[in-house]
Amino acid sequence: MVRGNLRKLIARLCIGHVRVASRIAAALIYQWTKRVPAAAFESGTSGGTKAMNRTPRLFVLVQLVFSFVSFFHFGQAQIPQGSSSLSTIAVGPQYDTTHIYVAPSDVNAFVASFLGTFGGQSTKQVVATVTPTPSSTTSQLLQTPVGTVSLFGFKTPLPAPFGAERTGYLITNMDEAIKAARASGAEVVVTPFPDPIGVDAVIRFPGGVMTQIYWHTKAPSYAPFAHVPENRVYVSEDAADMFLRSFLAFSGGAVVSDERAAPGDEIGKPGATFRRIQVGSTFGKLVVFVTDGHLPYPYGRETTGYEVDDLTATLEKAKSLGAEVLVPPFNTHRRNSATVQFPGGYIAEIHSPASQGTH
Repeated sequence: MVRGNLRKLIARLCIGHVRVASRIAAALIYQWTKRVPAAAFESGTSGGTKAMNRTPRLFVLVQLVFSFVSFFHFGQAQIPQGSSSLSTIAVGPQYDTTHIYVAPSDVNAFVASFLGTFGGQSTKQVVATVTPTPSSTTSQLLQTPVGTVSLFGFKTPLPAPFGAERTGYLITNMDEAIKAARASGAEVVVTPFPDPIGVDAVIRFPGGVMTQIYWHTKAPSYAPFAHVPENRVYVSEDAADMFLRSFLAFSGGAVVSDERAAPGDEIGKPGATFRRIQVGSTFGKLVVFVTDGHLPYPYGRETTGYEVDDLTATLEKAKSLGAEVLVPPFNTHRRNSATVQFPGGYIAEIHSPASQGTH
């Protein structure tokens, strides 16, 4: 019975069921105190000597496990909403980018439409190898007041798993970031490799969310955003808590809000509800959409939400520059929101505060 419960304890810890693990650990301690009769502790018999040698060690082992479980559980519970411990690896949201891949023939049209919609400028376009295996792509950085884009137009087939990562995070130290990712429960799916301006790697959080992390040989210096964009992540109900724990541990961030019955019209399902989690960290804003996966198009395809001062004016600019409005403006969660598709296929959410952008 004791061994069976020990196996259950380990299993529950592995899948993150901390409260259940705590109860099992407590039961183990109780069972060990009851399983050996008091007479067995008398050193006058060989059985008593063995019990004295074995039982205290097992009892201490379970106590240690119970202490670990209690520490983990209460440490999680005491993270206050709205506060944030500073990450030692993040630099700032203005140094993080959305990764966008378009056909080489669509690059110029996308640049004109995206910058014309949001303002800003592009770095000089270069042709480079940005993967650890041979490839060739155009590469440029589009910097706007509401978000930055790393734009790629691959001239060769795209090596896996590139194209599946959603964002790129600038970090202060690659070795420490890799350690932090693994310690948080994330996978390193592409180990560090050199690129023309530094070192890159790709990590995957529980739930399958992939992010590229990178370190620059020469530290950049960018102005803060006028509005920090949202990294919009869709995960399953099964993976939500594991993803959240991992991302918070990696980023040093904190939960800003956790609404378990958010209105379904935000994901194209009027009358339904879903769980929406907002996270803040030095990397910027993250919104987690916890759904059953029954999503109408284009929900789940947008990777970034951009805040603007006037949604109506922004949409007019976008349409005049070749963008298509996939979801017309609607009011939800104290904002006016719309979804657009830019030339080349990139889909984005755009929003403004509910009191603005409606004239």
